[in-house]
Amino acid sequence: MVTLTDIDIIQLLRKNSLNQDTLQDDVVAKLRALGLKVATAESCTGGLISERITRVSGSSEVFDCGVCSYGNAIKTKVLGVREDTLSILGAVSAETAIQMAEGVKKLSGADIAVSTTGIAGPTGGTAEKPVGLVFMGVCTKDNAYAVKLTLGGVNAQNSRAYIRKLASDAALFTVLSECYNLQRGTA
Repeated sequence: MVTLTDIDIIQLLRKNSLNQDTLQDDVVAKLRALGLKVATAESCTGGLISERITRVSGSSEVFDCGVCSYGNAIKTKVLGVREDTLSILGAVSAETAIQMAEGVKKLSGADIAVSTTGIAGPTGGTAEKPVGLVFMGVCTKDNAYAVKLTLGGVNAQNSRAYIRKLASDAALFTVLSECYNLQRGTA
């Protein structure tokens, strides 16, 4: 599984000439150009990814469904996350993130689904699952995987807003990357 830090995310955006503040505009434009749809399932980001997408005029062409599944009961009832996954591995796990993405893809019929689950802080962290640990799930027609994000630790920027913003940046960047993969037929 790939692990990205806050610095990695910022560098990926810079390397690809993407601005954190307008990333959602790039995502919506690319989805629209390819005739693709995206769906989100969010826990620690609390709807921020959906908000950023719907901030863009015309986003209704590419976005039909966002589920804010902060509670485990919603993860299970709405998204189909297995209860044994939650009881054994916890809500903050790669497996939960993948199942969330798979669930929202199935629910929405979107081409690309992305999910986030993690510890946004400033409380709630443990030695095993510290503040800033986020798992992002991604699901396309051919692939489902998780990315581990360790946010906020490098520069002690572990504020809730910072972690949530970077997690949403990572999710939007990943959606954009999946658009290019689908365009090339390599997803």
